[in-house]
Formats: sequence, structure tokens, C-alpha cells
Amino acid sequence: MNAYFTAIELLMKKVIREEQQSVEKVAIEITRRLSLGGIVQLFGSGHSYLMAEESFFRAGGLVPVQPIIVESLMLHNGAAQASLNEKDPELTQTFANQLDIRPEDTVIVISTSGRNTVPIDVAYIAKECGAYVVSLQSLQYNASEHPSKHKSGNRLETVVEAILNTHVPVGDGLLTLDGLPYAPASSVIGNTLIHATFSRVIEMMIENGVKPPIFKSGNLDGSTAHNELMIAAYGERITF
Repeated sequence: MNAYFTAIELLMKKVIREEQQSVEKVAIEITRRLSLGGIVQLFGSGHSYLMAEESFFRAGGLVPVQPIIVESLMLHNGAAQASLNEKDPELTQTFANQLDIRPEDTVIVISTSGRNTVPIDVAYIAKECGAYVVSLQSLQYNASEHPSKHKSGNRLETVVEAILNTHVPVGDGLLTLDGLPYAPASSVIGNTLIHATFSRVIEMMIENGVKPPIFKSGNLDGSTAHNELMIAAYGERITF
């Protein structure tokens, strides 16, 4: 246990040191777009989808946050198949017309490797819609050793406008025994970066004299009425 805590702490300190400017940049633009009536949409497949869903309908979190749900990319429908689907050049066509991405929105595309087809497709679609497109990925994966699987030949970081770099090692494992990497870090670091960014958005809204839309825990007395108002405010765009 101590080995993992030590390793994750070292990686977290690196991310804190090196990603502050990126978090600030992304938070500024999200704040601006929320003021225009936009929402934040998150996309990922497999375990990356779990990160996309983590900040949705979250006690203490921003209300205007929505995961892009694609059943065929989710683990419960078959983890091995979801991994294959993420690389399928035809899959995006099956859900592209269901996306509701608007120019005032922010779209965060989550893909640790930044090389698979469907996340890159979604980034291109979001960009064409005029949204602010951000990636959450590890730049430890590079073009020379981990080339894109997208038909364009472009990796995710070349498509988006801003990058939140998790710095997670290739293969995701922080620890190694007998040449075998283990102890994944992408979800811990990825969720931390997302919550850090949204927390900064909340702070910026308060600094601008705006009351931020935040869900209260349903376990707190009196939270129901507050949360119902929040849901009503964004129910036209988000299915809660």
C-alpha cells in the first residue's frame, strides 16, 4: 500500500507543478462559456468514460456538466468489445447525429493514449460545432512511439485547443515488479485534474460576482429544493 501512495503522491506533485497554467487557461474559458449559457460535456470510452461520468450530478460539483453517453463504448456492455469499438473508424457515425454540441459549450475529450479513433473523431466534431475542445491525456504517449490510429494521422493533442496532461506513464502502471507494470494512475490523476479545473471555475464565478451553480448533497437537510432549482435551470440541455 505504501508504495502506491508514495508513487501517486510523487506524480500528483509533478502534475501540480506543471499543469497549473493549463488548468487556469481551461477554467477561464469554461467560465466565459458558462456565462454565455453553455455547458461542459465530457467524452471517453472504457475507463475514460468513468472519468467523464464522475463529475456529473455530483454533490459539491458544477451543475452544467454532462457526460456523452455511448453504450457501445461502456465497460458493462463488454469491456473487450468497448476497447475494439474505440478503434473502429465507422463507430462515430452511429451516434454523431445524436450529439448536441453548441458553440458556447466546452467539450473535454478523455483518452489517456490520445491515439484512438473515436475520441479523435469526437474532438473533430466538437471543433466543427465551434465548441472549446480540451483533451485530458498523457503526453508520455508520443507520436513517434504511439502513432495515431485515426485516418487523418493526427493524434488527439493536435486537434484540441488545450491539453490537461496527466503525465501518467505509458501502460498506466506506476509500479513494476519482475518487469511487469501495475498500479494504474490515470483515473486518480484524471479525476483530480477535472475536479481541480471545475473548482477553479467555481472560484472564478464567485470572483466575478456570479453565484455558481453547484449541487448540494442529497444527504443534507434542505438540499432537495435547491437541487430541484438547479435541475430546472439546466434541464433543457441536460438529462438528470
